[in-house]
Amino acid sequence: AGNSKSSKSTAVPPGPPMYLDLVYIPNHSNRKNVDVEFFKRVRSSYYVVSGNDSAAEEPSRAVLDSLLEGKAQWDSNMQVTLIPTHDSEVMREWYQETHEKQQDLNIMVLASSSTVVMQDESFPACKIEL
Repeated sequence: AGNSKSSKSTAVPPGPPMYLDLVYIPNHSNRKNVDVEFFKRVRSSYYVVSGNDSAAEEPSRAVLDSLLEGKAQWDSNMQVTLIPTHDSEVMREWYQETHEKQQDLNIMVLASSSTVVMQDESFPACKIEL
């Protein structure tokens, strides 16, 4: 929105979809590299959403919305799990505002409240079984 560029994004060129088990959304989920075409082509059971920098707009609300728009164009309603690496305001607002659409599209968002403690340090973690 508000972008007057005449050239289309070349982050993911048009073509047949690729099916993967796990995808890390590139560049801290920045909208410069990920758009609707990415999610139309790169179809995954799990997407890891990184980014915890609101000043840099990471993760980008536009990227999260692109997931919904891209997944709506898939020919199947396979379950997708979104795994945020940080609890951010953008992620919380998007989750709350689009929860019904997420359910319609069979998208589940994992909470980022799990913590692993090893010796002197602790860090957030998520277990994924493929």
